[in-house]
Amino acid sequence: MSTNTNFKTVACSRISISELMLPSHTNFSGKIHGGYILSLLDQIAFACASKFSGHYCVTASVDTVNFLKPIEVGELVTMKASVNYVGKSSMIVGIRVEAENIQTGAIKHCNSSYFTMVAKDKEGKRVLVPGLILSNLEEVRRFCKALKHIEVKKEVENHAEEYNYSSIETLASLNKYNVLLELN
Repeated sequence: MSTNTNFKTVACSRISISELMLPSHTNFSGKIHGGYILSLLDQIAFACASKFSGHYCVTASVDTVNFLKPIEVGELVTMKASVNYVGKSSMIVGIRVEAENIQTGAIKHCNSSYFTMVAKDKEGKRVLVPGLILSNLEEVRRFCKALKHIEVKKEVENHAEEYNYSSIETLASLNKYNVLLELN
């Protein structure tokens, strides 16, 4: 892939969707099902990344999904997404989920999520995405937070490759957890 000379602002990626939560979206406890919210998150991540890149995008990973507060039937859920980071063909899309009680107007922050999306061409090959223009310190903060997240993710992957899970020390350290070892 060659170096990209095309740049777009974060504002070019911003997108929001709102949907009224219906009884058909509930789980067994009567709250909105987390799986339904995940489906909406994937849709807005796709729309945001595709809008920014101008290409079809696929979900490469869902790096963080924090369910902070339950969502009730009858609340208006609004999801706001923007591209926080771009690589060569990948983008990290940050999504904020808010639920509004449409009778009282009370708004609560229910979820924050980070999806890594990859731009593809018609043959399914990765394509370059535009560079990202950071226009304010909040956008710089989000970009730097994404850089740190990528760094931590690589450290975790490296640790998993190098860590000796079968050592006597590792196995002995597990006795402080709620597990019972019955190794064959």
